[in-house]
Amino acid sequence: MIADDQEMVRTGFRLILESQDDISVIGQASDGLEAVETVRRLKPDVCLMDIRMPKLDGLEATKRLRQEQGAAASGTKIVIVTTFDLDEYVYGALRAGASGFVVKNSGPRLLVEAVHAAVNGDSLISPSVTVRLLEHLNKPSRAETAAAAARRLTPQELKVVTLVARGRTNNEIAEQMVLSLSTIKSHLSRIQDKLPARNRVEIAAWAWEHGIVS
Repeated sequence: MIADDQEMVRTGFRLILESQDDISVIGQASDGLEAVETVRRLKPDVCLMDIRMPKLDGLEATKRLRQEQGAAASGTKIVIVTTFDLDEYVYGALRAGASGFVVKNSGPRLLVEAVHAAVNGDSLISPSVTVRLLEHLNKPSRAETAAAAARRLTPQELKVVTLVARGRTNNEIAEQMVLSLSTIKSHLSRIQDKLPARNRVEIAAWAWEHGIVS
């Protein structure tokens, strides 16, 4: 589903996505309230959500949907797609529970990859904002040292967190740790409960914030 207040953008995204054999666009919305209502009604796998929209901005719409679906729900994944790569938008999107953040001028390939990543339980953030994001997150937490944070997880869970924070997919983690894909998914589920974290983006953010990776 595509939520953007510009019809030309919605049309362009639809053409890009429907050129893929495995993606269908089943709905559109031109403002934030319509986006929330359409996601509730259609329950799409992924919603591409603009930030600056009438009636309700995309960050608040994302927050409402994630709160309704619950932290552990496997409901609609939301990928923020915006013209503006302002830091406050990036942090706001991740805090609201988005599964990715893509700048509109990143190109068609990245847009398609972001949708696939969200469906697969991964996340994608435009390269133009990744470095700034990690620099911001790599400030030691005052509330909890890296050693104290690490004690919340088993050694194997900690290794999974480290690989997630370095951008590895579930398949890559399974291959590197010589474990089955289902085992990795079980580890991630337990990690999300322990931290707690709503998705792998928040797992990565936690790892950078607490100095688990640097």
